[in-house]
Amino acid sequence: MSEYSKEQIVIIGSGPAAWTGAIYAARANLSPVVIEGVGSRTMIPGGQLMFTTEVENYPGFPDGVTGPKMMSDFRAQALRFDTRVLTEDVMSVNFSGFPLTLSTNTGRVVESGTIIIATGANAQWIGLENEQRLAQSGGGVSACAVCDGALPHFRDRIIAIVGGGDSAMEDALYMAKFAKQVVVIHRRDELRASKIMQERAFEEDKIRFEWNKVVKDVLGEEVISAILLRDMLTGEESELEVEGLFVAIGHTPNTEFLGGQVDLKPNGFIKTPTPWRTETSVPGVFAAGDVMDDYYKQAVTAAGTGCMAALEAERWLAHGGSK
Repeated sequence: MSEYSKEQIVIIGSGPAAWTGAIYAARANLSPVVIEGVGSRTMIPGGQLMFTTEVENYPGFPDGVTGPKMMSDFRAQALRFDTRVLTEDVMSVNFSGFPLTLSTNTGRVVESGTIIIATGANAQWIGLENEQRLAQSGGGVSACAVCDGALPHFRDRIIAIVGGGDSAMEDALYMAKFAKQVVVIHRRDELRASKIMQERAFEEDKIRFEWNKVVKDVLGEEVISAILLRDMLTGEESELEVEGLFVAIGHTPNTEFLGGQVDLKPNGFIKTPTPWRTETSVPGVFAAGDVMDDYYKQAVTAAGTGCMAALEAERWLAHGGSK
C-alpha cells in the first residue's frame, strides 16, 4: 500500500469490534483496511482483552480462553478473508466532505467511502508500577469485575474495589456473590454513586468500606497479597491484606484523534443518534465497541456492534453513500 490510498472501508481499532467488523466487511468483498494502532503503555493492539488472562464468558469457549489468544484468533480470521492491516496510529481525520480522510503517524493519507471507529476505551488505573505488572500477568489485579470476578482465583477471598461511583458499586455487588468479603476503598467520606446503588451496597453484608483512603502501593510478587493504604485526613499508612483488586474509577474513550468532528456524549463516548444503530453524527462514519458503549462494555457486545457497523457500512456503500 502506498503513502496515499483510496479505500471502500477503513476500520480504526483492533479489539473484538474492529476484527468482527473486518470479518463481515471482507466477506462482503469490501476489501477492508484495519488500522490496528502501534500501542502504548496502557493500550496495545488487541485492546483491553490483551490485559485479560482468562475469558470464561464469551460463547464458544467452554474451557475458557486467554484474552491475547482470543484476539489473535479474531485477527487471524479477519486475515483469512484478505483483510489488510496497518500497524499505525490515526493522528487526525477530516470528515468535512467526501471522501472521508484520515492521516496516520507515518504520514500516510487514506481516503475512504466509509469508516468504522472501533478504538475502544482505556480503563483508568491508579498508576502504580506493581498494579500494572500484576494486571498484565494475571496476578489478581483487574479493571473489570464482570470479566474476571468469577474466576476461581477470586472465589471465597477478600477482595478490594477502588472507586466510589456506580461502576464501583456494581463491581462490589457483583463480587459479593463470589468473594468472602469485599472492601470498597474510597478517597472521600461519601460515595458518588446513585442513591439506589449506594443503598444496595450498604445493605450487602459482605461489603464494607474504607473511607478517606487511597491506594499508595500494590504488594505481592506473583499475585497480589496486600495493598498499602494512606488515610487522606491523617496521612497514616496501613496495609490491608487482600487477594484481589478491582480498579473501578472509570474509562476514557479513545476519541481524541477525532478532533471534535464526531458528536460525543457528555461522558466522551461517541454518540449514536438512532437507538440500536451504529451510525454517528457524520454520514458514512460508524462506531462500534467500547468507544460508543458506556453501559455493557463486554467483548461479546463489542463484537456484536462490530457486526452491526459493518452491515450498516455495506448498505451505505450499496446505496451510493446516501441514506
